[in-house]
Amino acid sequence: MTRPRPRPIRIGPRAAAALVLVTLIGIAAFGWPLLADAQSGLAHSQDAPWLFAALLPLLVGVVVATIADDGMDAKAVAMLGVLAAVGAALRPLGAGTAGLEPMFFLMVLSGRVLGPGFGFVLGAVTMFASALLTGGVGPWMPFQMLAMGWFSLGAGLLPGPERIRGRAELALLAVYGFLGSFAYGTVMNLQGWVILQGMGQGISFHPGEPVAANLARFLAYCLATSVGWDLGRAALTVVLTLTLGTTLLKALRRATRKAAFDAPVAFDAGGGSVREPSPERGTGRHAG
Repeated sequence: MTRPRPRPIRIGPRAAAALVLVTLIGIAAFGWPLLADAQSGLAHSQDAPWLFAALLPLLVGVVVATIADDGMDAKAVAMLGVLAAVGAALRPLGAGTAGLEPMFFLMVLSGRVLGPGFGFVLGAVTMFASALLTGGVGPWMPFQMLAMGWFSLGAGLLPGPERIRGRAELALLAVYGFLGSFAYGTVMNLQGWVILQGMGQGISFHPGEPVAANLARFLAYCLATSVGWDLGRAALTVVLTLTLGTTLLKALRRATRKAAFDAPVAFDAGGGSVREPSPERGTGRHAG
């Protein structure tokens, strides 16, 4: 009998709406200083608590909406906890050393197998857990949660595995991990750049000036301060994806197939038992 293909955890309409709302709030949080005038308070230490207060309920809302849309059950929540714990444990292994952060590789593969909605929540929760683990709690934390959530979500939006498998899939994930690592670093640079002053006319943020002029300075700032750091993160993500990706993809897909997140559950009117199709054998019966 042919094994069922593991499917990502689907995003229903309520979960999709919650994700869109989180993304819009995140874009506003990162970008509002570019549109502010010279007299505006630009310290993200002032807006970060408000962003964090809005982000946590919305993350819970994404999970609850996914559960309500029958996209996530107790098994998926348990897998979320396990992967978040592993990712949080991986981050301290390289953080602070030339940008080497092995957790990015795990986020790429998890988002790929389990889908964009699960990937977003996993990325945000993992960053939150790692901040608590490493003492990295600060005004940057909610921005890191958003950026990592987007990074993992993007991996879940790549072309489906039914069309791309094997070496082509690994190459796709490696390219995404490389580009996504730079994108993550660039987005996080925007969070810190607007509050750093006195770095020189060519790279400092000038409140109230045209957006195009400030973006040109921002590009110069990224090239001057973070290209090497982002390159280390991107290179490690590529190496781990190409060397360990096949093994981890198989493990995640096997776990997803056995968990059967999308298996329908029906009640047997005769005996009050619950019948759930088994991913391995077709139909199994559990006493109710």
